Amino acid sequence: MCGIVGLYLKKKKLHSQLGSYLSAMLDNMSSRGPDSAGFAIYNNKEKKRYKYSLCLSKKVNLNNFEEDIKKNFKNLDIKTISDHTILYTSAKPQKFIPFIKKNYENILLIGYGKSIEIFKQVGSPKDIVKKFNLDQFSGSHGIGHTRMATESAITIDGSHPYSTGEDECLVHNGSLSNHNNLRRELIKKGQEFHSLNDTEVAAGYISNKLSKNKSMKNTLTDCLSNLDGFYTFIVGTNNGFAILRDEIACKPAVIAENANYVAVASEFQAMAHLPNVNKAKIYEPEPGVVYTWGK
Repeated sequence: MCGIVGLYLKKKKLHSQLGSYLSAMLDNMSSRGPDSAGFAIYNNKEKKRYKYSLCLSKKVNLNNFEEDIKKNFKNLDIKTISDHTILYTSAKPQKFIPFIKKNYENILLIGYGKSIEIFKQVGSPKDIVKKFNLDQFSGSHGIGHTRMATESAITIDGSHPYSTGEDECLVHNGSLSNHNNLRRELIKKGQEFHSLNDTEVAAGYISNKLSKNKSMKNTLTDCLSNLDGFYTFIVGTNNGFAILRDEIACKPAVIAENANYVAVASEFQAMAHLPNVNKAKIYEPEPGVVYTWGK
């Protein structure tokens, strides 16, 4: 049992409230996932540079890392919150990511793109929300996850969201039964994995399909044929997000939509604080149907 949440703000004037709304949604999902939590924020203000989300272990000296990285990359800005650092640079992923992997074994790259920022950690979701000052973030949309570990270790590697492509991420409530076979197939196609978590395999599968110019709707429809198990997915991209429940749909989900926002969560209590939510259209997503919002 895990908790997933998503919020897409339809009006730009509300973007400054994204972090405040999303932090309360994650707080209210703490009962579904006490082991770890994480969130992805999409903010398109930075259009020319990439943003790389990094988690630094205690073995890394932040000052030394900042000095070294500035020697190797120009036009660089750094934002640090707790043990996570966001690097803003014009360096493209093909150059930057191999450099990080080669030179910093104690630094975990957890996401990258021109819009996305990811933060995740083990521990109480309520503490993690405060640790990363989620209520201070702004943006167009965000997704989050609270985890009850069932099939892999309680580590940052095992925490959601999983990002396996540029400006892409996935949160998942459920369990996949064929993830080991699918992982081997995707590795042969060049996909990399950094955990034993089944959700990372689903994220890699989705990234692989999207990289072939498949639409989000067609990609998630393919999941119904190729991912065995029980699941509710929320997939984020720089344009918006999508939700899918498997065709049996034993994992709960509810949607609230009005003129200002679309909210998705495992339980209604996660969105009860949202303005005018009781006047919104509230419904459960149908089994095996892809729902998308965004550009």
